[in-house]
Order: sequence, then structure tokens, then C-alpha cells
Amino acid sequence: MSKKRPDGSYSTVWRGISKVILRPTIRALMKHDWQGQENFPAEGGVIVAANHLSYADVLAVALFCDQAGRYPVFLAKSSLFKIKILGPILAKLGQLPVYRGQADAALVLRDAEQGVKDGACVLFYPESTVTRDPALWPMVAKTGVARLALATGAPVIPVAHWGAQNVLPYGTAKPHVLPRKTVRVIAGPPVDLSEFAGLPIDTKVMRAATDKIMADVTGLLSGLRGEDPPAKPYHPAIERRKERAELRLLATEQAAAASAVSDASVSDSEAEPSSPVTVSSPPAGSARATSAPDGDEPAASAVASDPPTEVPEP
Repeated sequence: MSKKRPDGSYSTVWRGISKVILRPTIRALMKHDWQGQENFPAEGGVIVAANHLSYADVLAVALFCDQAGRYPVFLAKSSLFKIKILGPILAKLGQLPVYRGQADAALVLRDAEQGVKDGACVLFYPESTVTRDPALWPMVAKTGVARLALATGAPVIPVAHWGAQNVLPYGTAKPHVLPRKTVRVIAGPPVDLSEFAGLPIDTKVMRAATDKIMADVTGLLSGLRGEDPPAKPYHPAIERRKERAELRLLATEQAAAASAVSDASVSDSEAEPSSPVTVSSPPAGSARATSAPDGDEPAASAVASDPPTEVPEP
């Protein structure tokens, strides 16, 4: 049965079934070390902003939110809601569609905004995909999380986790479940976005608010890892441009080197002096040269007594 609840429309039966199935399943796949769940508000709309290391971290963060007393609501591509069986299940669980490709950016998160206003706990991956940073630090995030937070006024809880990448490394389909790996998850206090209150929600404001949210997430992750994060977050587009520029430079240098080698070879060939060829004229009546045995050079049967005649090379 689907009812209008404080955090949106969903089926209590289906959510109950999901808890019965997923709680023991997730615990069987990984051990956990939770911190900071007291930062979750007991009720009301809330946005959980987390880093993204692996598809396995979806399970870890979901269980983390559930154990904090909040049922996690994920943002999924709207096309998934049109798939038979899967679509109705997602809807009954109260999951929210994201309408990508909309000309109006505000329409992309329209259901997410309504869900937060209705009191849902919305789990948001600001990077929109698994990090491509070689060291697994958070990348430069998209601004959707800031748009949602500023439009609804809901608190943003920063969450960082470490270890899910050992359960299911990105790019692989086979999980490493034995022995069970520990996934550490920590939540911080709500991000202070008060400086943006009352300002127009434009690109500049959303970028600044997003960077502040991700700074808190990165700081929590730094504490889990016991390492300092990079001074600037990884930016995939910029890194791709750098790689293309480096490849073009390398190709140019290789072409220049090959051209230099070719020019040097031509110059050496033109500068090489002509050497005279000495031809001995055997005296009249002398014996002709005979071939040496076993393929050696021909041997002369007599030594020419006439002086050599120099003939220049053509």
C-alpha cells in the first residue's frame, strides 16, 4: 500500500521488505565502522552529500543512513523508472528520478526538491560518478547539490567513507567479499551555508556553495585516511585537456626529431668526399687473376709492375 508520508509517497510494505533483505545482505558483504550518526536530524528533509569510490559504497552509505534512523532516498535516472518491474519497485521505495537533458536546470531536480520539502533523506553524490582521481580523492563536483540545498533550505550532512573500493574496485564486476573488508563511514555536522542565504541562485553562488560542501567532505575523508588531500581537487575535463596537449607536444617533438635525423643523414651523404679508385694494369703477357678457393677474394698469379692508374669515381 502506498501512502503519503512525511517524506513523500512510498509503500511501507516495500520499504519494510527492502530492510529485511538489504540489512543482513550488506552486513554479510562488508564490516563497518560508523561515526557521526548523531549529526543526522531525526526528522525533516535532509541532504546527505557523500564521496563516491565504488558502486559498493552505495550499499555502505545506505546502511549508514538507515542505522542513523533515516531511510535513504537515492536519485536515479528517470529512464530507470520506465523499466518494467524495476521502475515500479523504485517508485514504491520512494526513490526519486533525475530528469537529465532538460533545458531548464531547475527541472532536473524537480522531484528531488519536492522530496526534500516533504521530509525525505536524499543521498546525493555531488561528483555524479565514481571519482577518477588516481589517488581516490573527491573530484570537482557538479553544482546540483548546492542548487537543491539552497532551493529547499534543507541541511546538508557531509559524509565520507573509505574501504568500499576494496570490496568492489571501480571497473570490476567481481566483489572481494572474503575475507570481509571494513568500510569506514563518518558524518560531520551540517555544512554552514548561511553566507548564501538570500542570494540569487546563480552559477557563481552554486559553485561557491558546492565547493564549500565538498571541502567538508574532503576534510572528513582526510581524517579517515590520515593523509592530506591535494591542494586542488581533480578536474576530469582539465586533466583530459592536459593529456591531449601533452600527446600533441610529444607527437610534435617526435616528428621534429625524425626530421632532424633525416636532414643530418642527407647532409652527411652530400658532404662525403669522392675517393679515387686505384686500378692496376697488369703487364702484357702476365698471368690473369684466378679465383681463390673456398670463396676467398681472387688472387693474382703475378704482381703488376706497371704504375697504378688513378680513375676518379663517377
